[in-house]
Amino acid sequence: MKIFTGIESLKKELKNLRKKGRTIGFVPTMGYLHKGHISLIKRAKRDNDTVVASIYVNPLQFGVNEDYGRYPRDLERDKRLLEKNACDILFTPSDKEMYKEQLVSIRIKDLSEKLCGISRPTHFEGVLTVVAKLFNIVTPDRAYFGEKDFQQYLIIKKMVEDLNFNLKVVPCPIVREKDGLAMSSRNTYLSEEQRKRALVLYRSLKVGKEIIEKEGDIRKAKEIVREIIEREKPDKIDYIEIYDEDGLKEINDDTKYCRIFLAVFFGKTRLIDNMRAKLK
Repeated sequence: MKIFTGIESLKKELKNLRKKGRTIGFVPTMGYLHKGHISLIKRAKRDNDTVVASIYVNPLQFGVNEDYGRYPRDLERDKRLLEKNACDILFTPSDKEMYKEQLVSIRIKDLSEKLCGISRPTHFEGVLTVVAKLFNIVTPDRAYFGEKDFQQYLIIKKMVEDLNFNLKVVPCPIVREKDGLAMSSRNTYLSEEQRKRALVLYRSLKVGKEIIEKEGDIRKAKEIVREIIEREKPDKIDYIEIYDEDGLKEINDDTKYCRIFLAVFFGKTRLIDNMRAKLK
């Protein structure tokens, strides 16, 4: 695996690969990799000749009093995991390399004003800005994102469509622990007791999905999901919402698939999760 910290040296390497006709799959991450990230690497490996991963904890997507400073980092561990899983190129830029003078940013209307965008109003602007920069640096044929961050996937997909990026955004299924907890780098923040309580997220999603698919009752599904979660006494429920998965629209007569979206605090740790449900 080749490792690059500079933008121009990486661009030169990728230009040479393209001259040889090689396709490029890209997996952008913030590091502290887990099996969810590795599933993206494996999918990219199946679809492309060359796999590029990036590890960069992007300061622009963290709000005031969020966890930028304590976000888990272990670059050497991550390098070993990527090499073990046949990643070809790793890009690990510094803040100075990525943001020499950051005067331009990217915003999106509507999609960023729901769910995570309400409690984290600057988050998606930071995400889109760094992802757009990475896309311009790597110029991949395909980029891979996990469905745990489904709102992020939709927002990036919309940016690619509206700004005419020449690549395909590929969604990949949520990877869970054996007990159902969605894999996340932030799970390391949880105490044993908090992690046990957090299992309620998966349990509640399954019940909500069953209600929607058997009864088609969206309001009831939301109410029952909230009741189940509240029994475990979370420190805060940020949101419980159900939207048409096509653009996070309100459920309507044409909706075929919806998603139940959760954001819940256990201690100071905010966990998100979601689950797809087919309407009757």
